[in-house]
Amino acid sequence: MQGDDVPCHHPEFIEPRGMTISPKKPRASGKIRTPSPDPTRDIAFDIVRGVLEDRRMLETSLFRATQNTQTEARDRAAGHRLGATTIRNLGTLSVVLEPFLRKQPPEAVRAALLLGAAQLLCLDTPPHAAVGTIVDLLRRRGLTPFAGLANAVLRKVATGGPSLLEGLDRERLDIPPWLWTSWKYLGRGIPRAISRGLDHEAPIDLTLRPGALPPEGGVLLPGGSYRLPAGTRIAELSGYAEGEFWVQDVAAAWPARLLNARPGEHVADLCAAPGGKTAQLAMTGATVTAVERDETRVTRLQENITRLRLNVETVVADATEWKPAQPLDAILLDAPCSASGTARRHPDVLWIKRPRDITALKEGQIRLLEAAFQMLKPGGRLIYAVCSLQEEEGPAQIDSARQIGFKPVPFTEEELQDMPEARTPEGWFRTHPGLWLEQGSMDGFFAVRLIKPA
Repeated sequence: MQGDDVPCHHPEFIEPRGMTISPKKPRASGKIRTPSPDPTRDIAFDIVRGVLEDRRMLETSLFRATQNTQTEARDRAAGHRLGATTIRNLGTLSVVLEPFLRKQPPEAVRAALLLGAAQLLCLDTPPHAAVGTIVDLLRRRGLTPFAGLANAVLRKVATGGPSLLEGLDRERLDIPPWLWTSWKYLGRGIPRAISRGLDHEAPIDLTLRPGALPPEGGVLLPGGSYRLPAGTRIAELSGYAEGEFWVQDVAAAWPARLLNARPGEHVADLCAAPGGKTAQLAMTGATVTAVERDETRVTRLQENITRLRLNVETVVADATEWKPAQPLDAILLDAPCSASGTARRHPDVLWIKRPRDITALKEGQIRLLEAAFQMLKPGGRLIYAVCSLQEEEGPAQIDSARQIGFKPVPFTEEELQDMPEARTPEGWFRTHPGLWLEQGSMDGFFAVRLIKPA
């Protein structure tokens, strides 16, 4: 991706302990040095392979790579940053490597080459360290026959340096073509603006408990969210243990606000984990039931609600099958979706999703809308929201809601006065990473208000 300050996106990269870069020592003739342990590159390698080979989420790979080891937090963080940087620049790095390869190597070897290129072109790692760590990585992973290839290719990349990036349309290369095309419905120039919004590590946004003092070092955003620099250690901030705030992107905080839950109402948050929107609803004084089918995610939700000192009923159930004891006044449905709007923090979502996934997700969203319609009392309201940029999961689902029996009601200018840029011409709520570029951007969300006729 293009940028004014750096050749490609690179969040702060921390060398793990024991990996301070120093000149190589001469090897004894005829002897092959045993590669030293390097948890940072091993973790990053597993992350990139997971995306390329298995379409596996970055966080899942990170968990698998570290769950049975004594890896230090510093190494986990560094491995995450290296892996995420590589994925964020995946299209660009692939084009850079192509002229130096006669044919495509195995995916595992390609992952290693991408990591090496990311170190050289995005992280300013000294060439001898960038090349050496990848050669050693291949040897540790039983891919020694490809060590010579990696050495030769990465030395050529090191020699070419930043000049290899000149003339590349990185903003377009780092977005899969099918997604770039699918985003054109948002408006002329929006796909490119979104790509620019993905070209940096996302800052951290907080939602504050009413009356809570925000931590130092941030800025107050329109709508009341509070933004801190990327990399802030949230658990170390004053007020965290006391439940004074929780992490929630500024765009993600809006659907619960738009539901406008009131004291005395019975409200459900469907597909509720990890609980940020549940917490928002609970702080309105409404009686809140959080429904989540994944038991592991329910545990996380309950931990968050406990820290925030809130009273919420949690139900482990599939929201398409659960039935409340009495019809509900209001429902928040943040439906499972492609999550393409969250690529600032999760660049892997751009590369693990396929067009056919959108079709399956859309069908699941319709089933949730049908179930929610039955849960509401006549005159009850629902906010349907997705953290997706895809038309099929957002605006196109309004027609599905109409067929079910809902009446869409646009948001007024007054309701969105703190974020007028998010109000579409039809009156729906739409954000994307191309907004607020100078302030650090935001996630992509779509939301619509649906009423069950009385």
